[in-house]
Amino acid sequence: MKFIHTADWHIGKKIHGFQLLKEQEEVYRQLVEVAVKEKVDAIVIAGDLYDRAVPPAEAVLLLNKMLMELNIVQKIPLLVVSGNHDSSTRLATGGPWYEFLNFHLVTKIEDSLKPIVLGNTQFFLLPYFEPIDARLYFGDASLTTHELAAKRVVEEMKKSFDPNYHQVLVAHLFVAGSLRTDSETEVTVGGLDQVSASVFKDFDYVALGHLHNPNASRHERIQYSGTLLKFSVSEANQAKGFKLIELTDEGTLKNTFYPVESTKSLRVLTGLFDELTARDYYETQKKDDYLFIQLKDTQIIPDAMNRLREIYPNVLGMERLDKTGLLSKMGQFNKEKIQQSSPRALFEKYYQEVTGDSLSKQQTDLLTTIFAQLKIEEEDQTQ
Repeated sequence: MKFIHTADWHIGKKIHGFQLLKEQEEVYRQLVEVAVKEKVDAIVIAGDLYDRAVPPAEAVLLLNKMLMELNIVQKIPLLVVSGNHDSSTRLATGGPWYEFLNFHLVTKIEDSLKPIVLGNTQFFLLPYFEPIDARLYFGDASLTTHELAAKRVVEEMKKSFDPNYHQVLVAHLFVAGSLRTDSETEVTVGGLDQVSASVFKDFDYVALGHLHNPNASRHERIQYSGTLLKFSVSEANQAKGFKLIELTDEGTLKNTFYPVESTKSLRVLTGLFDELTARDYYETQKKDDYLFIQLKDTQIIPDAMNRLREIYPNVLGMERLDKTGLLSKMGQFNKEKIQQSSPRALFEKYYQEVTGDSLSKQQTDLLTTIFAQLKIEEEDQTQ
């Protein structure tokens, strides 16, 4: 059995307002090339096909195009589960006739308990679920955590294990000990969403979605594919791609990671403002990448973001690495002191804390004029 393990496509996702549909199609194309070249027996998509429960029309069109190409044009069987970002109800529309095309999409616990058999392997498809879903289905009030619910689901699955086949689980969940990144939606309180790796010890391979780092799991046979794109600054240094999994009849597992790259990547640029805006520097950069800027400067730089975007049009955000000369240096006012201070005194204090200098005579005169004008306007409004 040879299959591609991918997950967390998040079609329709935007980062800081920037649409990623073009980049998402670019990396998808690289996946298709490998699938065709390797003549894979199936493609596993372990949840979060969309980024939102109600995706925009253009996202739906793109995902439909992708799935139709894989399944109808290339005739590759698809094994898909819904993730926490997906609407299981909407995603399941059309499910009854998908199976006639070898497109197996599971969005409910009850449909995960019987295997899909391909080649030498039984695939069990477990969508994202909350403990209450398991309590309702099994009628068991004791299933109060993801751990307990997952154990019960796996117990039911094992009743259908055939010793003549390998068993692969496809799931969208958080295995204890795995590493998160910033772009993953938190669905936990006190770690209750974690499931122990030991719950899955009887599977030959567990193809997971939910965490975006392909190296998030330390378990050889329990793996996350990672995302095809970088979705947050915390992922900037991660390799992105998918995994080609091969299970021999003897049970040998081969896991090959295939990296992918989009035309525009997400990167972090670090330096002084004058360095980053120097022609000799920025001419060596891919200026249209999605960039997060880390400034080493400690002084105020007027209109810094707009000036950066004149050179780097897709700046996502900016932070100061050393804030000692900026707002973090400001004295802490308590509420009473703020209420007792005049607006002018507060502004003078703010200016001194931020710049380290007092207002010049010219600045003081200008401030006097401004506050006098504001007072006149305020009096006019009250008459």
